[in-house]
Amino acid sequence: MAKVLVIGSGGREHALCRQFLLSPQVSQVYCAPGNAGMAADGIQLVAATTFAALATLVQQQQIDLTFVGPEIPLQQGIVDYFQARHLPIFGPTQAAAELESSKSFAKALLQEQGIATAAYQEFTDYAAACAYLQQQPLPQVIKANGLAAGKGVTIVKSLAQGQTVLQELLQQHQFKTTSVIIEEFLVGEEFSCMAFVAGDQIVPMPLAQDHKAIGEGDKGANTGSMGAYSPLPQMPADLAKQAFDQVLRPIVTGMQQQRAFNGILYAGLILTAAGIKVIEFNMRFGDPETQVVLPQLTSDFYQLLQDMLAGKEVQPTWQQQRLTLGVVVAAAGYPGAYPQALPLPDLTQLPADLTVYYAGVTAKEPHLVSAGGRVFLIATQAADVRSAQQKIYAALDQLPLADFNYRHDIGWHALA
Repeated sequence: MAKVLVIGSGGREHALCRQFLLSPQVSQVYCAPGNAGMAADGIQLVAATTFAALATLVQQQQIDLTFVGPEIPLQQGIVDYFQARHLPIFGPTQAAAELESSKSFAKALLQEQGIATAAYQEFTDYAAACAYLQQQPLPQVIKANGLAAGKGVTIVKSLAQGQTVLQELLQQHQFKTTSVIIEEFLVGEEFSCMAFVAGDQIVPMPLAQDHKAIGEGDKGANTGSMGAYSPLPQMPADLAKQAFDQVLRPIVTGMQQQRAFNGILYAGLILTAAGIKVIEFNMRFGDPETQVVLPQLTSDFYQLLQDMLAGKEVQPTWQQQRLTLGVVVAAAGYPGAYPQALPLPDLTQLPADLTVYYAGVTAKEPHLVSAGGRVFLIATQAADVRSAQQKIYAALDQLPLADFNYRHDIGWHALA
């Protein structure tokens, strides 16, 4: 029987661990560091965080596969570290991870491959960036050129707001960035397109859509996302094929010529009046898209990854009948200042067709307490968006969540 290690601690990693446990080949799943909410599923939490400690764990426990959830270990080169020690790991090398960690690298490759994206300029100087912004039609989008946990993007609607954001990024070095991208604001319907990649093999997953804004109707500050759903009934039937042909295939071709990799490719896309355009790339599963996409996989997740690492052609199967929707519950105040150690309600008595994925939680006897902004996600499968919403919100609205916040309209684009 196989053993698997998942690196990370959030809801995405909880979903990954659960999917591995469904494999008849997998006897034990470790998560480093994981979170206290995962333990009830039989996931073994390990305190190792350094590359050396993780590699030692893999060797001592004879772990058969390591999977990396979050972006920071990828950016720091954990895959290179494991590969140098001949330890099986699924994820991109440090060089390939730059497609996510360097927006300027991603933009240059998009141009090179002729893939549609927003017009942009890159700046390291505050005065030059302000001068450029002053000449552009508003709104514009300002992005920190680096990793910012999904929060380094601001849509600026006034020059004054833009100057403040540029000052925070270029003079105060928020998110430790030294350069910014200013790009045109694209109008259209955003969606997430994820795929497994190994060499030149690209295996797309069902499309998803997340809700990044804190408020109903996608209003307010950007968060790491307040919920997601998949598939997307309101979108054109051939949208997945368009995304594959116009974005996934050419970007992977461009990457393999320079920085070949195995791993997850996440394309954040928007369907505009002029067609699909790229907003961003990630080199790992999205969160919370993972929690609504991966449970649709009906074939063996562990075998899929092992086959891809071995260079075999794969044909995974996905459920086709039902829609999956997930709602994030966050600490009140998130994404600004928020309280910690809020007691969680008892989530063990929810209806059987609701699944809880824990994110920012820790144990404080006799119950779990919050330990982050996004605390947990509740997901379900149903025939359509409205049915899924009704099931989740009927349960959430009965829970004592006065110290928490969640949106009541996840999936509303499919109903508009």
